[in-house]
Amino acid sequence: MKKRTLGKNNLEVSAIGLGCMSMSFGYGPAGDKQEMINVIRSAVEQGVTFFDTAEVYGPFTNEELVGEALAPFREQVVIATKFGFDCDSGKQGGVTSQPERIKRVVEASLKRLKVQTIDLLYQHRVDPNVPIEDVAGTVKELVLQGKVKHFGLSEAGAQTIRQAHSVLPVAALQSEYSLWSREPEAEVLPTLEELGIGFVPFSPLGKGFLTGAINENTRFSNEDFRNNVPRFSEENRKANQALVDVIGKFAAQKKVTPAQVALAWLLAQKPWIVPIPGTTKLHRLQENCGAASVQLSAEDLRELEGAASKIAVQGARYPEHLQKLVGR
Repeated sequence: MKKRTLGKNNLEVSAIGLGCMSMSFGYGPAGDKQEMINVIRSAVEQGVTFFDTAEVYGPFTNEELVGEALAPFREQVVIATKFGFDCDSGKQGGVTSQPERIKRVVEASLKRLKVQTIDLLYQHRVDPNVPIEDVAGTVKELVLQGKVKHFGLSEAGAQTIRQAHSVLPVAALQSEYSLWSREPEAEVLPTLEELGIGFVPFSPLGKGFLTGAINENTRFSNEDFRNNVPRFSEENRKANQALVDVIGKFAAQKKVTPAQVALAWLLAQKPWIVPIPGTTKLHRLQENCGAASVQLSAEDLRELEGAASKIAVQGARYPEHLQKLVGR
């Protein structure tokens, strides 16, 4: 698989990464541990070198899974993890980026991931009670101590990105971005381009919706957080099907899958964009990796853009209490 570079400090990763959250958390019951290890190791065999986790996924169990799965390949891969949610009680609480807690979380993450250094450490969400300069300064200390190599932010706004970057170069911003979630285009992408920061879109397949495998009649398990996402209400899924139909029609013309079109569209936006689709299934992993070979011409992109722009996506992408944490 081709490689891409995130940020100016030459963090080189595969053009498509693997988001590991859903293996432990978020979309229903955790997957079978050995099966999930097989998926992660299969990704390595297919050329994926970029793996994404966080302390809050589980909490804690996803980092342990990723650490065990990637232990034999440590020198070949880049592991990204995150701090920033209070999960000390074993459940996800509010945002917290107190410097002492960041240091404590990093020590625990190093052990769970079975590594000496965290390749890329993100602040999971901006904490309005801790100046971003203090957060960046704390991570800078950890970099100087050799515990962290690169610093990242997640779902931060343009001003916060600038402030953090002035203290410690930000290698990557991770935010939701896809054909049905395009908020970063207004301010964030131009800021990243100006500062030389890479972009890592999560949910590049719209939390599964853009694959065409979900419709208004789909029923999610009780543990699936999409049950609480406005964009996934039955009514909004019915309305948003129009976008999936556009992608599906385009994919059929290109003789590829809708997921591959959605990922190839992201890759075509900028050479420093690296999407991290998540999956628990080997056939979906193979499909997603195949998107790195799908070439969309300027005409293809215009056609897709023209059709997609006529469709107004219905529903917020988070429930209100989580939507407030975005773009700070």
